Amino acid sequence: MESTPSIRVKDLTRQYGALTAIHKVNFTVNPGEVVGFLGPNGAGKSTTMRILSGIMSATSGSAWVGGICVAQNPHEVKRKIGYMPENNPLPDDMRVVEYLRFRARLKEVPSRKLRATVQEAMEICDLARTARRKIIGTLSKGFRQRVGIADALLGDPEVIIMDEPTIGLDPHQIQGIRKLINNLRGKHTVILSSHILPEIERSCDRVIIINRGRIVASGTSTELREEFLPGNRFSLLIDGDSEAVLPCLAQNGLEASILENTPQAENHCKLTLRIEKEGEIGPQLIQALSNQAGFTLHSLAPREPNLEEIFLAATKRSWEETIETKPKIST
Repeated sequence: MESTPSIRVKDLTRQYGALTAIHKVNFTVNPGEVVGFLGPNGAGKSTTMRILSGIMSATSGSAWVGGICVAQNPHEVKRKIGYMPENNPLPDDMRVVEYLRFRARLKEVPSRKLRATVQEAMEICDLARTARRKIIGTLSKGFRQRVGIADALLGDPEVIIMDEPTIGLDPHQIQGIRKLINNLRGKHTVILSSHILPEIERSCDRVIIINRGRIVASGTSTELREEFLPGNRFSLLIDGDSEAVLPCLAQNGLEASILENTPQAENHCKLTLRIEKEGEIGPQLIQALSNQAGFTLHSLAPREPNLEEIFLAATKRSWEETIETKPKIST
């Protein structure tokens, strides 16, 4: 018997007058998954997260959290969700432990469990020994984010939603938040809404990409690479004529294109090649490029497209499809 999805969204639409923020958004998140929700600024990420959290109503469509309809039972859904909004507004004049106890009472944590619940959240977020009695206004941005995540954890919600959890943090702080998110995997369903792509790639099991209010891609990094950037990619360092590389490969039955050509010192060039042929072709490539008169091969390595390249390809395709389907205006 299949488990109930932690989140299910069907044809979710939100309009502000003539402006459509999101249009017929559909996706599912399974229990225990860590899912990245990506999109450019203004794509509809925060709108979707606010609707899921019961903060904002949808114009049409439906959303369920833990099998409960958000529109019909918003109060019950809020018990199942821990939400950390972008910029994480916190009161500067309260101590960390005071604020978390206050928030636990608002979330209707029973009095007999309140102290233990707050203590557990602080320990998970590494606040118990370092920042328990500190006034929030004196905390660094990294610790403020930890307080926001601890707040989201109160009441042991099924779903944790974090809107831009690493924005404005330094590398050490980002590493700490990343470790914290990894510790939540399997215990909670986590949605990270962000446009900081390297963090999403490191932390998430799966990615959903939204652009101009529509879902344009969904899947693991591997699945999205196969859909949007098929073929093999290799990085080459050569000495000599880079224009001789493609004819050389064509003579050996390898259809290729040069994606990047970056001049290096001492007449060297660093190339990124896309080879249309699938499968293990490294040895064939080395054989084809070795002992050539026009250039010398110094190094060759396979190169996987990163999430940024996948994201750009997916959003570019969605823009092109929008242009192609836009009705022409006769004059």
